[in-house]
Amino acid sequence: MTITTTEQQGVAAGFPANSEPPLPCTLCPRLHDFAVSHQADHPDWHNGPVPTYGDADADLLIVGLAPGLRGANRTGRPFTGDYAGDLLYATLGKYGFAQGTYDARPDDGVTLHNVAITNAVRCVPPQNKPIGAEIATCNAFLQELLGGMTNLKVIMALGRISHDAVLRAFAIKRSAYTFGHNAVHALDSGLVLIDSYHCSRYNTNTGRLTVPMFEAVFDSIQDALDRVPS
Repeated sequence: MTITTTEQQGVAAGFPANSEPPLPCTLCPRLHDFAVSHQADHPDWHNGPVPTYGDADADLLIVGLAPGLRGANRTGRPFTGDYAGDLLYATLGKYGFAQGTYDARPDDGVTLHNVAITNAVRCVPPQNKPIGAEIATCNAFLQELLGGMTNLKVIMALGRISHDAVLRAFAIKRSAYTFGHNAVHALDSGLVLIDSYHCSRYNTNTGRLTVPMFEAVFDSIQDALDRVPS
């Protein structure tokens, strides 16, 4: 099943009903107030929890950290409108998970196949830094998402916070699986968790993450998808 951008809003896209925060969401007062503070100056922005985007029947789920202020918080689609999305969607296209031409707009016509994208924290945090209570509160939605994607085989965690959020969602101690770029973790549930440094502009500008390094993670993902039974 391929989901288009216009169909991607939460339950309408086939994702579990309880896997999407309400709009607006007031569960984290600091994040809610931060979104409201931008609403007056940018009423045309999304300014709220960003829903999961992609194929609800996917084998692969990508978990990012949180929406970027002028990226997904503006456009309402994960990793859309900032540099991280440029690299992510280009790589998804190269590996056959995305079709169409990514143009950093939610109406650019890009569709995803066999992959969905979400965030550990659904609302944009000040300075791109969610606090522990916000990560914990939003984890309930990630739990519902992971539990409701019945075809899921592989989870890609972009960054340590996302890695830890996935482990929290499965009630796994963080000490059980150490985050590392291109580290492959076989979870007891039968799922595979694969880590990557976040595809942010900072990481790529500093050389912490290069395009070949990022594509190496997708090579590991393809290998895992081929090996993990349905």
